[in-house]
Amino acid sequence: MKRTRVLSSVTAVALVALAGRALVAQQPAAGPNVAGIEKVKDNLYMVTGGGGNTAVFVTAKGVVLVDTKLANWGQAILDKVKTVTDKPVTHIINTHTHGDHVGSNEFFPAAVEIVAHANVATSMAKMPAFADGTKKHAFPDKTYTTTMTVLDGADAIDLHYFGAAHTNGDSFVVFRNLRVMHAGDAFASKGLPLLDVNNGGSGVTYPDTLEKAARGIRNVDTVIPGHSAVMTWQDFVDYGEFNRAVLTAVQTAKKAGKTAEDAAAGLALPAKFSTYVMTRAKDNVATIYKQLP
Repeated sequence: MKRTRVLSSVTAVALVALAGRALVAQQPAAGPNVAGIEKVKDNLYMVTGGGGNTAVFVTAKGVVLVDTKLANWGQAILDKVKTVTDKPVTHIINTHTHGDHVGSNEFFPAAVEIVAHANVATSMAKMPAFADGTKKHAFPDKTYTTTMTVLDGADAIDLHYFGAAHTNGDSFVVFRNLRVMHAGDAFASKGLPLLDVNNGGSGVTYPDTLEKAARGIRNVDTVIPGHSAVMTWQDFVDYGEFNRAVLTAVQTAKKAGKTAEDAAAGLALPAKFSTYVMTRAKDNVATIYKQLP
């Protein structure tokens, strides 16, 4: 099956429609199909631009990509891959359903195996961008519900699902022998996350999900976030604590009889989180209020 290779300027609003509505990407592209690449560890790279960070893992037999950015970024990704290896792309792992992470799945040959959590396939089926029957090859070929390992030996990649967070299909992708994890948008950056309730996201279960991941995943030093520079495992642990502090503060405010608006305006967190971006406070607090019993 042929893949479209037409490159064009794109905008996040037009290309990340989810469940019948446009969902703004965590971080818009800086320019038309301008990608960068940086080395994370031996045989592992991160391609930036065009939506979510794309991991490029060079294995013995080919290349595994984690996330494919917005639509029409496939060629830009492939061009960057070719700067580090001549091996073909053999696998794509999608961390979740959003259009800035699965948008260029369709660019790659049908022989490329796509892997994701089972809920990703369900959510993608609701996306207008994939309503065309000719794009079924962009959907996951293999899915899992709790854990799954892709490849083996030195190339083993472990996929973990610990519950709803950003969506209800967030995978934590661990490059086992490199001690690196791609966290997708469950840890997009240091700030309040986007809670995509239309795709099962939950501000109430978010802290539990991150805590389970922090306890259940071992031997990781480096983390590739969904939309920011490479971070450390401690940054990921701290992010879980941040989300716990947010939830606790909101629960306390609701029990005290405060409105969601007042709770958001008075949201007070420990000083260690003073540099975290809080621009989604009003929306997230309102969502958590609705989700709390």
